[in-house]
Amino acid sequence: MAAAVTPAVGDPGGMRPKPAKPGPGQESVWDYPRPPAIDPSSKHVRVRASADGPVVADTSDAVRVLETSHPPTWYVPPGSVAPGALRRGSARSTTCEFKGAATYWDLVTEHGVVTSAAWSYEEPTPRFASLAGYLAFDPSKVACSVADEAVRPQEGGFYGGWVTDDLAGPFKGGPGSWGW
Repeated sequence: MAAAVTPAVGDPGGMRPKPAKPGPGQESVWDYPRPPAIDPSSKHVRVRASADGPVVADTSDAVRVLETSHPPTWYVPPGSVAPGALRRGSARSTTCEFKGAATYWDLVTEHGVVTSAAWSYEEPTPRFASLAGYLAFDPSKVACSVADEAVRPQEGGFYGGWVTDDLAGPFKGGPGSWGW
């Protein structure tokens, strides 16, 4: 469901949304920087092939990439991924203006293959060198959790952000948000 957007003061075209006021224990994605920042976290992150499926990744050593108007994208260290769960994936290709060229990974399960379930930056730009080899999973394709809270995927199917209750939006990705 798309968030209602109230134009911000001084935005006569109505393209820029008015950030929601964070509630107790929340952070506003509108306080995140651009260019993005890497934020190490000790929160427990788990990725499963499905809600009741096998664990694909499990760590308390993940990092979040924080960017204005986006829910965080969580990256897990390669050693936290179950051996044999991923294989270098499809011919899909994207490039982030900040991090560089992404490599896509398919998730291999006993029930089949989930294409482009994860991505990494094998040779990121110097500013994001610490992300090299870390894997981000697409929460619209696999079941992800942070501190035992089920993650909801960011709308739009492009950015791969992880929406949790501790975030205040609105979030980029939904209809009408491309120009934010």
